Amino acid sequence: MQSPSKVVLLAGVLAIAGACAQQPDAADSGEQQALASAEITEIPITTANEAARVDFLAGQELSDVARPQEANELFRAAVEKDPTFAYAYLNIAFTGATAEEFNRNVEKAMEHVVHASDGEKMLIEVGSAFTDSDNDKALEISEALAETYPASPRAWLNLGGVLTGRQENEAAREAYMKALELDPNMYAAHSAIGFDYLFQEPRDFAKAKEHFEQFVVLMPEEAKGYEFLGDTYRAMGELETARASYSSALEKDPGLGVAALKKGHINSFLGNFDEARADYDIGIENASNFNKGTYAVYRAFVALHAGAPAEAIAELVTIAEAAGELDVREDQKISIQMFALNQAASIALHHEMFAGLTEILAGLESVRQQNIELVNDADFTRGQEATRLWWKARAAAWMGEIDAATATLEEHKVLQDPVRSPTRFQGYHQLLGEIALKQGNFAEAVTHLEQANPGSIYVKYLLASAQEGAGNAEEAKRLFTEVANFNFNSVGFALVRKDAMAKASMS
Repeated sequence: MQSPSKVVLLAGVLAIAGACAQQPDAADSGEQQALASAEITEIPITTANEAARVDFLAGQELSDVARPQEANELFRAAVEKDPTFAYAYLNIAFTGATAEEFNRNVEKAMEHVVHASDGEKMLIEVGSAFTDSDNDKALEISEALAETYPASPRAWLNLGGVLTGRQENEAAREAYMKALELDPNMYAAHSAIGFDYLFQEPRDFAKAKEHFEQFVVLMPEEAKGYEFLGDTYRAMGELETARASYSSALEKDPGLGVAALKKGHINSFLGNFDEARADYDIGIENASNFNKGTYAVYRAFVALHAGAPAEAIAELVTIAEAAGELDVREDQKISIQMFALNQAASIALHHEMFAGLTEILAGLESVRQQNIELVNDADFTRGQEATRLWWKARAAAWMGEIDAATATLEEHKVLQDPVRSPTRFQGYHQLLGEIALKQGNFAEAVTHLEQANPGSIYVKYLLASAQEGAGNAEEAKRLFTEVANFNFNSVGFALVRKDAMAKASMS
């Protein structure tokens, strides 16, 4: 489902997008890199206020190293100095944390688009297309941008990010390749291609590691590079090495709460639950007020890894209640509450703890309605209603009310139909797959789950279960093994990791 809230998640991809390219040999790297740099013609940045430009460029630098919240503050400083700085508003949107923040700042960018350069106008139109749930239009504009500015690494960076969001991975890598060909020293591109190889199929952890190592070479004092290497090591199953890499990141920047958070993930996977909670507490202590709420959600997953789902649900409900007292904007409070309650609902469904599910979904619906009123956008409202119907259908399906679930799911599909994105029906197929799986229609379940989100580890687990039921033991074991070795924390992974490990180890 493509909605502004999904676009906020895409912002991280756009900020660090890059390409896979062989690096030049040491003997001729200076000549080749000088040639590449000489050919670069970047999209003009339009502001007459030099102080605003300085803030913007500093923010762009932080965005490039995946520090969106710090970047966001500098982009805000830029528009304070130049209230007509359209491109800065767009960057506030893409480094923001909520749908309301995204939509509001895209609107501000559009309001001042007359002051922007042609390239900036096209990027702003990409943002506007996302608010309209029109991923196809975003792609069309991004392709035109790359044609208009063929020597701009950021134009290709943007194109790669949009393609990644559409799960058109091969085309995305071609765009990223072009960005690095133009600028081999673009550390943002190295980190982006690293993440592409970590999470997009076909995955290649060795290549990911090469690019994160190059990031560290280019930015040796930036803690994020060591954090990225930690991500690579856990993808490779080297959990102890990953934990050490996160420790190295914290040595570079003791205030990098996310590195402590990721140490918590590792200790959760290793069964060191007290150490995991201590790591999360350090991360929460060093986090911004907004991140305190989101990091606390991951702390609740420790209980899941420890086999205590009721404890995890209680902790998540408490987080949602406490979010109202945090010293953050209203849209951020809502974001934390929705995040916490979505995870609680997922846990309750998976463990068939239906007694508390109705209350959780009612709380989620109340918060969703607040968000609809705050964002005040027709496309966003439609997307949120589609999400509500999906949850309603899923709850009915898991409680055995198949006819009601199927009817509600068709209502969901109708609302998704206007969304111009190749991924718009992935949730629909996931739930049809879940229903077929519960009914023992394993071949049908496989058909639907293969059309669901391939990046969801929970979907991959369901697909493995369907393949197992269909008698495809070898394929089922392959998928269970991929799930067991994923090592990136989410509610889905926490719910299925132990079972996947057991299934993967079966002869």
